[in-house]
Amino acid sequence: MTDQKLLLRALGGETLPVPPVWMMRQAGRYLPEYRATRAQAGDFLSLCYNPELAAEVTLQPIRRYGFDAAILFADILLLPQALGADLWFVTGEGPRLSTITDAAGVAGLRPVADIHETLSPIYETVRILSRELPAETTLIGFAGAPWTVATYMVAGRGTPDQGPAHAFKAADRAAFSALIDRLTEATVEYLSAQVEAGAEVIKLFDSWAGSLKGADFDDFALAPARTIITALKARHPGLPVIAFPREAGARYEGFARAVGADCLALDNSVEASWAAARLQPDGCVQGNLAPRHLVTGGPDLVAETRAICQAFSNGPHIFNLGHGITPDADPENVHRMLEAIRG
Repeated sequence: MTDQKLLLRALGGETLPVPPVWMMRQAGRYLPEYRATRAQAGDFLSLCYNPELAAEVTLQPIRRYGFDAAILFADILLLPQALGADLWFVTGEGPRLSTITDAAGVAGLRPVADIHETLSPIYETVRILSRELPAETTLIGFAGAPWTVATYMVAGRGTPDQGPAHAFKAADRAAFSALIDRLTEATVEYLSAQVEAGAEVIKLFDSWAGSLKGADFDDFALAPARTIITALKARHPGLPVIAFPREAGARYEGFARAVGADCLALDNSVEASWAAARLQPDGCVQGNLAPRHLVTGGPDLVAETRAICQAFSNGPHIFNLGHGITPDADPENVHRMLEAIRG
């Protein structure tokens, strides 16, 4: 069935009459069935580390909407936890981690070889999904890119401008580079294990890439992505990879080619017409409806969805949002979006 999966065909460079579609954060709080399963798990981390329940919430949007892909339910901060960081979630506020702010903190991280003991439930979730997903549905594994993960490890939480990570980078570039190197190595091992468990595609989320400029973007967004993708493709020939250097702006141009990605995911600040002209010639693009349309709905949702499909209709395209669907989205608006895409 592999060659019949629409998402894999688009990633292989095929222009399809109707683009395959999935959504970032498609398993999440906007769905009542997700909220029920999370309550059953007790808390967010317990849900991530319970393979049966994590597989269940991954499958819920597939049952409801028939998306062309399912993305593993997990969190980008499970990897720093596996490397020895303390991780917890504050209800209504998000994740908190113990912080790393100097060379000693980097040196104190666990060896990369030890991460699999902590992350083994995630691999079991992938194995369950590879058995239970419909034959036409592609299974996507993922990780956070090193820069984005490092911003949380340095600050201990999400920040508006990634200021603490920038300060660490400025104060001791060698130590910060060592943190990026450790995360790069660990990300290769983590993603490779997901592929071995059954993931068919990998997505690398660099959610805060846009705050890197100039040489910093080259050193801490582009170079780690290239290292990770090169290593994964060497181990798993033919593995498709989607890269998402969010808010990279003009640096989107040439990024997929430079890092070896098969597809470039776009945030919703990018004009589809510009991306079709400047990015799609390099291969598949993914995106990029603004998530707010799934809250507001109405004619604008339909019009913008159709406009994106039209703009990217002359090359390989995967329809998605420009960022994750928000908890206040109306599940019925997802149906309306799918009707606009699929007719």
